[in-house]
Amino acid sequence: MHPKPMFWFPVKRYGWGWGLPVCWQGWLVFVSYMILIVGGVVYFLLQRNPLALFGYIWGLTAILVVIVAVKGERPVAWRWGGK
Repeated sequence: MHPKPMFWFPVKRYGWGWGLPVCWQGWLVFVSYMILIVGGVVYFLLQRNPLALFGYIWGLTAILVVIVAVKGERPVAWRWGGK
């Protein structure tokens, strides 16, 4: 049996970046991000404030990228499908 991975987000097999989560903590972060995005879209569009919506989405995405960079598999590099 393989040991449980220490990371929440594996690197992508092709391209640069990370893939979908591999543990519940990663899924919690990902689903929370999606819920906050949808809630923000509804709220800021009802307020008719698209500039605030842009800042809100940018801020949430920046937080997500930091979390994934810290808790994701390393090293992140461009990948062509090999191991």
